[in-house]
Amino acid sequence: MMQTVQLGKGWFPEESGGLNRYFRGLAEHLPDEGVEVTGMVAGSRDVVTHSHGLVQSFAGRNTALPFRLARARACTRRTLREHPTALVVSHFALYTAPSLDLLRGTPLVVHFHGPWADESAVEGNRSLATSLKRRMETAVYRQARRLVVLSEAFADVLAAQYGISPDRIRVIGGGVDTGAFAPTSSRRDARNRLRWATDRPIALVVRRLVHRMGLENLIDAVTLVRREVPDVLVMIAGSGPLAGELAHRIVDQDLHENVRLLGFVPDDDLPAAYRAADLSVVPSVALEGFGLVVAESLAAGTPVLVTDVGGLPETIRELAPDWIVPERTPEGLGRRLTAALTGELPAPSEAACREHARSRFDWSVVARKVERVYAEAMQ
Repeated sequence: MMQTVQLGKGWFPEESGGLNRYFRGLAEHLPDEGVEVTGMVAGSRDVVTHSHGLVQSFAGRNTALPFRLARARACTRRTLREHPTALVVSHFALYTAPSLDLLRGTPLVVHFHGPWADESAVEGNRSLATSLKRRMETAVYRQARRLVVLSEAFADVLAAQYGISPDRIRVIGGGVDTGAFAPTSSRRDARNRLRWATDRPIALVVRRLVHRMGLENLIDAVTLVRREVPDVLVMIAGSGPLAGELAHRIVDQDLHENVRLLGFVPDDDLPAAYRAADLSVVPSVALEGFGLVVAESLAAGTPVLVTDVGGLPETIRELAPDWIVPERTPEGLGRRLTAALTGELPAPSEAACREHARSRFDWSVVARKVERVYAEAMQ
């Protein structure tokens, strides 16, 4: 069995986010492909129990950064002594960079989840901090034998912004347990369970509430949509620093009957939420490498309207190319959302959505592809 030491960020659901969700999924499914996982993240002492011994915490999430980095290095050193022939796999440059000198001569694979420095800049971080993050990322990425990206769009980012040779990059879409999202009830039953309206068209948005997710555009778009679909209801599930600002935006535009902020929705309720919606919307405006929510919604049989940003178009182009919104504006999003809700824009069937997700994004498919890349790096 191939041994791997996986350096993550946090443990889902202790810490939310697509990176952490992906890390957990990979840790749980790689053993089925003959890959042994020894992982480490910043988190609580409960991580080792909740991961069934696969992953340990090297420091608490709120530990001061210098101590976190020192403990990440110490944990990496100790783990490499215990597994001297292991492949090292990095998911987060911050916790890998302190150990780069220890990893010289050791095969390294990086899972590139997005340009960390650019994401920070979009959310308003200072230029000095952004520059330091970019240097750290570049050092880690350039030491890797192989880099796994979620989309062709992110492959282009690695090559253009970090100078990584394309022959070291492999594109593998994100993974989802499609069986967990498969519908087990009717749309009406799902709405009744969640106490949602059963007589209104509903669009679901599952996103972290930050600027690059395009939620401001979506709220503005609803003012246009309700001219043709006055009873439209947009449900926004997620938490984040923009919650207050978005709430004010909804009130200012008199949209309290058409847009609702649900806050954090537990994982156990997500399949029902996707099932309850007529469609999902992913309105991102920047730095979207894949969008696991697309795969989750499709696995539930619910079609997805996506903006033409990053890797989003790659997730549905073969299934429903007309469900890609070319403009990153409220007007463009509003027109396409109106067409989808009125039936002017034909939707792929529930069966087609589920098969698209199962054949491309199920963990059984993704983990097998990842194992092959790991084997390449060990040669």
